[in-house]
Amino acid sequence: MEITELYDIYKSHPVITTDSRDCPKGSIFIALKGESFDGNKFAAAAIEKGCAFVVVDEKEYYVEGDKRYILVDNCLKTFQLLAREHRRRFNIPVIGITGTNGKTTTKELVSAVLSQRYNVLFTQGNFNNDVGVPKTLFRLSKEHEIAVVEMGASHPGDIKTLVDIVEPQYGIITNVGMAHLQGFGSFEGVVSTKGELYDFLRENKNSKVFIDAGNRHLMDIATGLELVEYGTVENHRLKVRGQVVSCAPLLKFRWTDGNEWHVVQTHLIGSYNIMNMLAAACIGLEFGVTPEQIDTALSSYTPSNNRSQLTETACNHLIVDAYNANPTSMMAALKNFRDMEVSPKMAILGDMRELGESSAVEHQKIADFLSESGLDNVWLVGEEFKKTNCRFRKFNDIEEVKAALEANKPSGYFILIKGSNGIKLFQLPELL
Repeated sequence: MEITELYDIYKSHPVITTDSRDCPKGSIFIALKGESFDGNKFAAAAIEKGCAFVVVDEKEYYVEGDKRYILVDNCLKTFQLLAREHRRRFNIPVIGITGTNGKTTTKELVSAVLSQRYNVLFTQGNFNNDVGVPKTLFRLSKEHEIAVVEMGASHPGDIKTLVDIVEPQYGIITNVGMAHLQGFGSFEGVVSTKGELYDFLRENKNSKVFIDAGNRHLMDIATGLELVEYGTVENHRLKVRGQVVSCAPLLKFRWTDGNEWHVVQTHLIGSYNIMNMLAAACIGLEFGVTPEQIDTALSSYTPSNNRSQLTETACNHLIVDAYNANPTSMMAALKNFRDMEVSPKMAILGDMRELGESSAVEHQKIADFLSESGLDNVWLVGEEFKKTNCRFRKFNDIEEVKAALEANKPSGYFILIKGSNGIKLFQLPELL
């Protein structure tokens, strides 16, 4: 069956499910596979629960002669191509966002800014992989006027796979840094993979790239593209230029499009977030959002996803950045925390995952920086930090941290909480 034929079926049954526990009547079940499950095994159950059709890629689960069963070579590929076919039915601007750090925050900020003028489809949560991106595209409807799609990667070729599905006309790489080195092999592998977004846009006419003019890694690989530049550097080409006003502890910054300066008080922690703010302002201006509307969107945005989030409890002020961590983002967070004019300061840091052979060196670099940072208290959590040579208190896992907090909870601190999601530091705020 051709994808266009399958799409004709989808038009009559416009609900896709990949979860056999959730089978709306008349929907289409696509049997995806994971490390611990095979959707093919649940095809018959999906029919029983109300699905009109099931798409399978293993013959033993295909029922010959039953038109409700559709056999394909690869269910994931079919899912992706069907999502692309759906995306092609909408003649609206599509902005693709990727990057090592800041892509989710930037996606949220860009969407908030564009929502001042448009009905925006944007990636929910972290649905930014080979399954999440198609799910985002299937949410496109005739009411949407613009789409913002986040794309993540942990291996070479991941971004190429996703841009071939999304087919964006606009793109932004927030930055490139040391992350997922186990999958990418090196920093150069990170740059090359993120650059697959640029490669796609370079081959398509009338495309534009929004770019941090001060990021030499990105500028070096952006040749042959139409650039819309933003940044903190002095540059006459900038569409938007900005400066940090203060971080005490929330970011306050000012920006200009070449006319008057706009001062924005944000709800985000971290001077590094100015680049995400400027990217959103730049994209907003490109699509006709007024400076005043941009100010409103950026000053109103409140994080709620364990990213650059300030939380005040009865005992402490928490800076929660516990969704993920890599050497680049960890160092940026620590430098910002060191420079904040607050006291006393405590850091609870978890291992940075997926660094491969670089893991020991990168964790020791963080420990060395901490030794010179002047923080009042530091707790390190996880096997990798446990191996570092430093004087700080170390814990094997989150359960040991919980026990320590139960015995003697810190009080009166500003506490930075940051680590890879698998360390589960997101469980700590309610205990502090």
